[in-house]
Amino acid sequence: MSKQEVEISSLSDFIPPETYHLVEPFLLHYKVHLTITRSRATVLGDYRNAVAGKAHRISVNGNLNAYAFLITLLHELAHLITFEQHGHRVASHGKEWKGQFAALLKHFLLNNVFPEDIKKQLTASLQSPAASSCADDGLMRVLRKYDNVKQDHFLVEEIQQGACFQAKNGKIYRREEKIRKRIKAVEIETGRVYLFSPIYEVIKIT
Repeated sequence: MSKQEVEISSLSDFIPPETYHLVEPFLLHYKVHLTITRSRATVLGDYRNAVAGKAHRISVNGNLNAYAFLITLLHELAHLITFEQHGHRVASHGKEWKGQFAALLKHFLLNNVFPEDIKKQLTASLQSPAASSCADDGLMRVLRKYDNVKQDHFLVEEIQQGACFQAKNGKIYRREEKIRKRIKAVEIETGRVYLFSPIYEVIKIT
């Protein structure tokens, strides 16, 4: 999927249907220029503040499941609201942003729009939300349950030690031991050692 601007009304195709009426007022009030992009490996969404006559711009990966899309959208909306209130005077993921993101999450949690497992994980992270949804391993594990995961796709942590897997770059690795929060893996072709996030998705080599 290439990057494309979408009408606000078409957002209902990407988020849980019962949440559209909760999201729409924010997008209309702040005149958000919303785009849906293809999958990006390092980010799920992005925010660019209004400048030089341009509107606030938010982009979200279009391959996310409805709950992951909504959480990412709220993450970026929190950036927008923080910018409206503080401009560039505060840290990108500082206490001001954390407060805004937590407030948005609470609003949606009170409306019971998330399944119980996602609700439990979000509630646990409310006091100090991660700077990226990608960085919250517990949340990513729960959200993955709602993806259409291919049969041969696994998380690195699900690969047995000593077994091989193929990463998104097409290279083959042998899974080794866990080192703190990362998992060691050896690239078969070169013997080089790499550290992977335990929730990085790979193809299991059988």
